[in-house]
Amino acid sequence: MKVTVFNGSPAGCNSATNVIASAFLKGAMSAGAETENIFLTDYHITQCQGCFACWFKTPGKCVMQDDMSPLLQKYNESDIVCFATPVYTWNMTALLKNFVDRLAPLKSPKIKAENGNFDLHDTKAKTQKFVIISNCGFPGENNFGVLRAAVACCNPSLEIYRNCGKLLKSKKPEIAETIARWLNVVEQAGKELTAQGKISEITAKDLNMPLMSIPDYLAYIQMG
Repeated sequence: MKVTVFNGSPAGCNSATNVIASAFLKGAMSAGAETENIFLTDYHITQCQGCFACWFKTPGKCVMQDDMSPLLQKYNESDIVCFATPVYTWNMTALLKNFVDRLAPLKSPKIKAENGNFDLHDTKAKTQKFVIISNCGFPGENNFGVLRAAVACCNPSLEIYRNCGKLLKSKKPEIAETIARWLNVVEQAGKELTAQGKISEITAKDLNMPLMSIPDYLAYIQMG
């Protein structure tokens, strides 16, 4: 079992997003998985040119020579693929979106229809489970609406959305205690998904636990 995080935070290992991703991978590792946390900011990934050579000229292979080829191999070798990103403006970061666009070689130029929605067939049937990990510095769940819609087509097995994300790296003891409790739940989610293929109802509920009231949070970030 291999679990890989493709981390689209420009801040890399110093990001609040990585605080969540690391906890999830810790849980997966405790269940016996081989884990890897890939920081996309460390790789040279050219933007997709929309030339469709990967479909018609060199099926399954992009003609551009950059770091995407080894990343595609890591993607294909993973049993659980995690897309991790902060929400800055509406959606995933450009860093992660660029990576997702470059997954085009895994598609074939044949259209399929499911429930009135149109997509491309995969070159090979997907066997991976997908996980979405995201945080936003604002309170409320509405900030994840666009991201939820964007990732729906990969039918995620688990989505972890953390509002009030600026608390994740707080050094204040009373806040750090709450964060540690929530990260233990994230770790449990990683363990359960790896071992059982799904998470329990209790874990799913606890993932949505509030970290702080909205008035207190707005005062904490001095934007109230």
